[in-house]
Amino acid sequence: MPPIKDHPLRYGLANELHARPFPALSVPSTAVFLAIKQEHRAAGRDRAADMAHLVALLDRHGAAHPRLGDTHYSGTIGRHTLKWESHTEFVTYTAFSEGQGKRPFDPADFEVFPADWLAEAPGLRITSALIRIQPLKDDEALSADIAEWFVPDSVAVARVLDNAAVIAGDFRIDPAGHQRLLISVSPETGPRRVGRIMQRLCEIETYKSMSMLGFSRVGELSPRMGELENRMRAMIGDMTGGEKKAEETLPDLLDISAELEAMVTQSSFRFGATEAYETIVNQRISVLREERFKGRQTFAEFMMRRYDPAMRTVRSAQGRLRAMADRARRAGELLRTRVDVERSAQNQALLESMDRRADLQLRLQKTVEGLSVVAISYYAVSLAGYLLYPLTGVLGVSKGLITAAVTLPVVAAVWLLVRRIRNKFH
Repeated sequence: MPPIKDHPLRYGLANELHARPFPALSVPSTAVFLAIKQEHRAAGRDRAADMAHLVALLDRHGAAHPRLGDTHYSGTIGRHTLKWESHTEFVTYTAFSEGQGKRPFDPADFEVFPADWLAEAPGLRITSALIRIQPLKDDEALSADIAEWFVPDSVAVARVLDNAAVIAGDFRIDPAGHQRLLISVSPETGPRRVGRIMQRLCEIETYKSMSMLGFSRVGELSPRMGELENRMRAMIGDMTGGEKKAEETLPDLLDISAELEAMVTQSSFRFGATEAYETIVNQRISVLREERFKGRQTFAEFMMRRYDPAMRTVRSAQGRLRAMADRARRAGELLRTRVDVERSAQNQALLESMDRRADLQLRLQKTVEGLSVVAISYYAVSLAGYLLYPLTGVLGVSKGLITAAVTLPVVAAVWLLVRRIRNKFH
């Protein structure tokens, strides 16, 4: 019996769940992280350019190339292990190596990515980070390191994964242009768990930065939204009691509605992506299972105080924009209805005017017909009189009597003839 056939996507879909394994990191070690995004239309970018940029870095070290169409890669470049991932809007590079230099968060660590190679990147840096992975010290020594390496008023510190490590970061850009992240690892924590912690921190930083693009977008839209809202409010006021006619207001209102719809369309992807990135940030923080370290704020608390308000602003602006578009659409429909009613009233008045004119024309026509009967009768009586005057001598009557005798029959005949003609053509 022949074996059952597999769906052509079966293995690919199953393997996708295991396609991006966490790195296994020893302690101590150093990692550098870089996320690159095209400034505009990043979701529809040429991904071949991303792959070519990765290959250019690999060729400098004679490393093996990824397969065409791959969205992730792991390999060795010099003394570093490189992990590359392609996402919807950006690509990330993570390079980690064993051991540490004498200087914590040394900018020279980032030189694993050559300056000329960085200059040729098909996009812009959205974030970068220097990550120090060290053995866990006692609380006092660790507190001293944190005070020295991070900005005190914004630093977040937490014990994670049931005391597997203590993490710290201040979400600031240091003088070298990088974020700083510290992972102090307990002796019993294995390399793969260390890799998971590092990966979660990189994801938190990346998706936080990406979601803040939505906040920036709100800043760009807000002034124009305010202008359109004021114009729309004034137009709706004109609709309810203003002197401006509906036909004059409708084109302006339709222009506002069209602009709002365009703003909704242009911003829908960014707002949707922001919502998705915010969800990822919160999920990544929750899986760390934070516990407070010496009264310091945790990563979750930092996000609640600094990050969540920005995300609420984005959601509020998104709702406001949609509400404005809906309101403009409803106002446009109402105004169109008002225009239709006004036009119907105008058409009714026009029809009534036409009826009056038709009635006047009918009266005038009847008057003309009456006058025409008189005129025709006058000439017809004259002609009949001329025909009958020779009989005056025979009959012994005067011309006036003959004229009087034929007048009524002639008028009646003319009236009947005119009426018959009118009925025939009506």
